[in-house]
Order: sequence, then structure tokens, then C-alpha cells
Amino acid sequence: MSDLQARIEALWADPTPITDGDPDARAAVTSAIDLLDNGAARVAEVGDSGDVVVHQWLKQAILLLFSMAQMETMELGPFEYADKIPLKSDYQAAGVRVVPGASARWGSFLDRGVIMMPSYVNIGARVGANTMVDTWATVGSCAQIGANVHLSGGVGIGGVLEPPQAVPVLVGDDCLVGSRCIVADGARLGDGVVLGAGCVLTGSIPVIDAATGEELGRGLVPDWTVAVSATRPREFAGGTFGMPCVLVIKHLEPGERHDKAQLNAVLRDHGAAT
Repeated sequence: MSDLQARIEALWADPTPITDGDPDARAAVTSAIDLLDNGAARVAEVGDSGDVVVHQWLKQAILLLFSMAQMETMELGPFEYADKIPLKSDYQAAGVRVVPGASARWGSFLDRGVIMMPSYVNIGARVGANTMVDTWATVGSCAQIGANVHLSGGVGIGGVLEPPQAVPVLVGDDCLVGSRCIVADGARLGDGVVLGAGCVLTGSIPVIDAATGEELGRGLVPDWTVAVSATRPREFAGGTFGMPCVLVIKHLEPGERHDKAQLNAVLRDHGAAT
């Protein structure tokens, strides 16, 4: 894989467009995208130190693919598309359930047991085993979604391709992301997070512990917590306004969120819902 990485990095550094007369370059880009498509490589992951490691060369391969691909018409039954990137296929062999109206681009990875209701997964994204991408949820380019996650109806997981070093959205294992949440701009959910319906979390939005008032960070919800949308007052020349934040209302024991009745009670006590 190191040889392929070096080839992609060299192509990225070369301003000459890739043409049909350069089959070796096209083969290198295709090989890199295939690694993403079959799960052998991933754009980003959490390193041993807990920081996010971004494999820039894989993002570079995606961007090179866009630059060299040509528009074409694709037909699927009664549906017609016009795009540069083909869609994934062979879902049943991969152990993935895809409901009509759902689609995923080649270069995304769907692990076994994934269920896609009418929804969308973009190139470079990775969706872990047994995760549900519910109706009208979207998983943006290069976003990394863990195993046993439920992305509820209408959830928007933001994508990021440029610049290549930019950190994508990461959602840990065993998370529940409530309906109509937006998680974007490199935000991150730890393992076991429950994010109440309608939350907006970006890399700059503060995450605050309701019990202490402590700001836990920006754009990062800690492992095994329940968090909801909130505001906090801020003074401006024109008056006092409520600026958005995410409020951690409960710390869970690992696995505790699987008690649905208890989870609903926690959220109901705080006027929130999933």
C-alpha cells in the first residue's frame, strides 16, 4: 500500500491533468478508491493517542478521481442518473440491506449488517457493521460512522474533502443520533453517545456539562453521554442573545443507553427527545 500511496502523492503534486493516455495513473487512482470501497483502507481513524489521524493521500485519490472522471448517464430500472462516479453494487453479497430509494457511491464502505433506508452515503465515507442509516439521513464524503449506530430520520452527517488534511466527522460505536440532527465541520461523537433530536454540532460549538457548567470542549461529545441542544446567553452590542451549545445531561455506564425506556425517561425529564 505504501507504493500506491507514493504514486497518488506524486500524481497530486503534478499539475498535469490525468488523461486517457495515462492508464497507469488511472489504474493507481482506481486502486486507491477500490481500497476505500472494500474497507481495506479508510480516510480517517482515531489514533493511539486519541487524536484523529487523517490519511490525506486517500482524500487526494478521491479528488483526482473527480478531476479525471467524465459525466455519463447511468440507468437503474426506471431511474436515470448523470454523474461522474458510479454507485455501489453487490449489496446482498456484502451482507448489506438497501431499501429502494437508497444509494451509496463507489468508494464508500458499508460493513456487514448495515441497513440503508431511503438515504445516501457519499464517497470516502465508512459505515460500521449493523448500523442503521434511516430515512433521508445522509452520510457526507469521508465521514466515519462506527458500528451499531442508529442515524435517525433526516440526520445530516457533514462531509469534507478539501483541504485533504481536514478532519472529517467521526461517530463512534453504539451511538444514537436523534432525528434531524446535524453533525458537521469535523465534529466528533465518542462511543455510546446519545444525541437528542435536532442537535446541531460543529467543530466550533461548545459542549457543556449540565451538572457543573464546565465546557468540555468544542465539537466533541464524550463517550457514553446523553446530550441535547441548548443555548447559553452571550452579550453583544445589540443585546443578550442565546448562542447554540450542546448540553451533556447524563453520563452513562457503557451499554446503558440500550435500555430504551430509561433513555426515554432521561430525555423526557429534560424536555428532549430522540
